[in-house]
Amino acid sequence: MSHGFDAQPSAGATVPAMPDNPVVAALSSVLDRFNKLALYLSMAALILTSLIMTYSVVARYFFHVPTDWQDDATVFMLVGVIFLCSGYAQSHRGHIGIEALASILPASVNALRLLLVDVVSFLFCGFFSWKSWALFHEAWSEGQTTSSTFAPPLWIPYSLMALGMTVLTLQILVQILTRLTDRKQAANQQTITEK
Repeated sequence: MSHGFDAQPSAGATVPAMPDNPVVAALSSVLDRFNKLALYLSMAALILTSLIMTYSVVARYFFHVPTDWQDDATVFMLVGVIFLCSGYAQSHRGHIGIEALASILPASVNALRLLLVDVVSFLFCGFFSWKSWALFHEAWSEGQTTSSTFAPPLWIPYSLMALGMTVLTLQILVQILTRLTDRKQAANQQTITEK
């Protein structure tokens, strides 16, 4: 049910191999650094979100102090966590994938299927990125805010969504280019096909 992320449950997540192509390897390295930074920031945001929600519950229940900002703050942080970590999850092939066909297809057909899935995912995420940047621009230029009394600007979650989807799109592009240009992967694929 995955792309191999839990194929060895006790081993943990595997580190993706560096591509052969120097341009793809450079892009992969930049994305890897961004993904690690986003992962650490997201961990901090999740802790901060839980502290904010705990404060909100305690303040309202015990002290009858209204908090009108916690919903917007926590939703904004959760949007950032979800979208900014999507590239990291993709770099480890951690997104959910259905592998029902993988065991019955020949290796060459399965490799083609994986490439096709990556291309379709790239096109979808590219479109989603473009629309996210359009939402960001609209919210920024029109000064849109949430409907709450706190009323923070909507460009904040839209920018996090757009940046996260752009990184996810680039991560999928790196995986497609690696699959197409990597000599080691081509040699492994040829060996599997010959067997």
